[in-house]
Amino acid sequence: MTDRYAVIGNPVAHSKSPWIHAEFARATRQDIEYGRIEAPREGFAAAVGAFRDAGGRGLNVTLPFKEQACGLCGETTARARAAGAVNTLRFDPPGIYGDNTDGAGLVRDLAANLGLVLAGRRVLLAGAGGAARGVVQPLLEAGVGRLVIANRTVARARSLAARFTGTRACGYEALRGESFDLVVNATSAGLEDAMPPLPRGVFARGALAYDMVYGRVTPFLRAARAAGAAVSDGLGMLVEQAAESFFLWRGVRPDTAPVLAQLRRGA
Repeated sequence: MTDRYAVIGNPVAHSKSPWIHAEFARATRQDIEYGRIEAPREGFAAAVGAFRDAGGRGLNVTLPFKEQACGLCGETTARARAAGAVNTLRFDPPGIYGDNTDGAGLVRDLAANLGLVLAGRRVLLAGAGGAARGVVQPLLEAGVGRLVIANRTVARARSLAARFTGTRACGYEALRGESFDLVVNATSAGLEDAMPPLPRGVFARGALAYDMVYGRVTPFLRAARAAGAAVSDGLGMLVEQAAESFFLWRGVRPDTAPVLAQLRRGA
């Protein structure tokens, strides 16, 4: 009997996750079906419950529900607990098991696909929501030299930074005069053709600007390129975190390189 999975979020129509997981399933000979669920912003828990009750085996969780997803879990991984956010749900007989594969996906994309050495790097993380929460600990574990979390609402950045030693929180204005080797945009501003209000000079010479939004050239990426930085969207992170989720569900780790290559070619 075919096992059912899906990505749940709002909006979610643009998601490439169904195609990615279909390719993983084909390559690993797993019998699964993977769809999309656009949940009402006030109806996330009900939508999860309905999918589970209908026989669903697991969900990927995207904006804006990652923090809510954490509260639905009876058990979570250490990295999900550290983040306080969950992007992968597995429905087990005892209850809901939650993980956060975002950070592993980002670090693997940066290191393996983009060839960036993270050790000792000065890193700016823009945003303090569910997307940002999952990547702080993996970046620290990768040995970055300095990690600053900036957000429009400074209190939210401070709340996130307080969960981890070796981080600093601030508003965007406080970044004036500082520069970074890696700037990660973890906000959803690019989906609305906007960008976080980063001051001039945040991109150091030879910096990489990384936007978690994928499939479009966002204002953040355009500004970074104009400032002389190398740029990347979040497509590689999407594929790598999906592979982590697939492994959690199926016990098989798919090869990501062919899938990412097809997506880059416009599959």
